[in-house]
Amino acid sequence: MELVAMAMAMAMTMAMAGKRGVVSAMRALSPLSSVRELHAPAGANKVVGVFYKANEYASKNPNFLGCVENSLGIQEWLESNGHQYIVTDDKEGPNCELEKHIPDLHVLITTPFHPAYVTAERIKKAKNLQLLLTAGIGSDHIDLKAAAAAGLTVAEITGSNVVSVAEDELMRILILMRNFVPGYKQIVGGDWNVAAISYRSYDLEGKTIGTVGAGRIGKELLKRLKPFNCKLLYHDRLSMGPELEKETGATWEKNLDDMLPKCDVVVINMPLSDNTKGMFDKEKIRKMKEGVLIVNNARGAIMDTQAVADACASGYIGGYSGDVWFPQPAPKDHPWRSMPNHAMTPHISGTTIDGQIRYAAGVKDMLDKYFKGEDFPSQNYIVKEGKLASQYL
Repeated sequence: MELVAMAMAMAMTMAMAGKRGVVSAMRALSPLSSVRELHAPAGANKVVGVFYKANEYASKNPNFLGCVENSLGIQEWLESNGHQYIVTDDKEGPNCELEKHIPDLHVLITTPFHPAYVTAERIKKAKNLQLLLTAGIGSDHIDLKAAAAAGLTVAEITGSNVVSVAEDELMRILILMRNFVPGYKQIVGGDWNVAAISYRSYDLEGKTIGTVGAGRIGKELLKRLKPFNCKLLYHDRLSMGPELEKETGATWEKNLDDMLPKCDVVVINMPLSDNTKGMFDKEKIRKMKEGVLIVNNARGAIMDTQAVADACASGYIGGYSGDVWFPQPAPKDHPWRSMPNHAMTPHISGTTIDGQIRYAAGVKDMLDKYFKGEDFPSQNYIVKEGKLASQYL
């Protein structure tokens, strides 16, 4: 009788619902599923965006979309469709603005550039939360296992700033290779000492460059390096295949420890996961050449912070450049701020104006699909129906 009653209840619910309602009814009546609804509930949704403040710079460029003031350019669109849109940069601590909205928000939009760390505790409090959307690439500021266990959907705008980051990496390689930063500081300081710069300045041609990770960004970097006549190596779980190897001019190194001693420059292009966190510790750094140059626009936590600082201080690392830190924003006493031979910046590589236009458009498109009950492009899912994307396993 109980099964008959459940079947009748499901049939009645389905008859009253559309496509989205059918899925909701099946999940609601299934004791085996903890997956929350993949698409928006009917009616008004509460969307919260966490971005950095641009202050006086917000009005200097109409396409500066990735800040609080311009809020991805979707405020009017969301509100005209009956949704509530809250935007803030205040994301830390129990009394922050974000924390006030955690219990009843449906969608949280965050960025890697000013990340709101979505912990298991926050996920537990967010009873209405269905979608965690990253405006950009990289969702490691979210506890992905907790999100999967809670049945949340996590997605990002795959490909939106691939070119932006790859171009930035190429720039950083050249900045380190040419010992550019000390030369710039000389001029600002009123000095002129060619010897102090040129004794450790080199051509890129003929050097061996290795990328640890050859996904979308890694491949684009290799393509841009090919005209410099370098020896190009890449380490990844799988070979990219002969066609792409010919296009990029790169050779696959199956074993990372075999590749590292060969490289004059090592570029980090892997996602942050449980397997890669703290991966480049003192031992791993010592497997590289003395004087190696390292570029890391991937994630700061892939590196052992103090091991990098110590190796720069001793000269074992000849130069370190990147725009990713842990945590972000970096505290004023972060050891990378004061270590020698660095060319560090805030997290800027993926948030060029061109990148912002792409990830803002991507967020709007995915929200539109979410409200209409349509699926996202498959490559944009990081967590779907309790399963993590392969790069985070």
